[in-house]
Amino acid sequence: MGPRDPTGPRCYALYAVLGALACGLWPAAMAASDERRSASPVAATPCWRVEDFVVAQECTRCSSFQAKTIAECSPTGFIEKISCATSKRDEFKSCRSAVMEAHVFWRFVGTMMCVATIFAVLVVCRQRVLDRKALEKVRKQIESI
Repeated sequence: MGPRDPTGPRCYALYAVLGALACGLWPAAMAASDERRSASPVAATPCWRVEDFVVAQECTRCSSFQAKTIAECSPTGFIEKISCATSKRDEFKSCRSAVMEAHVFWRFVGTMMCVATIFAVLVVCRQRVLDRKALEKVRKQIESI
């Protein structure tokens, strides 16, 4: 064991301390994480996750203004307006448009068909080349007899 041996007793102690810090087993780390948990606001949870809701406006594409101002527009580009029953709040929820999903699906199918066609043509061309080489090899063997 040299001075930089990663398996020495000092390294084991260091690994244990770092592991305790990473797992949150260190008392100070646990106290700080408890404070952070209690300071998190409950209002940050959207009402539609914790209570019943009614869809006030169906899933529509976000306007350019909405895309800049409403954070829910960014994941899909579509939002729906939700009215929560208990809290009587109106919120926006990101959604997926059936028309958009169908468009993406058919684009994928078309792309895969094009790729399959290209590779089928490549296979046929490669097979022709190999057949030509095999015939040439047989022809040379017959000529050498």
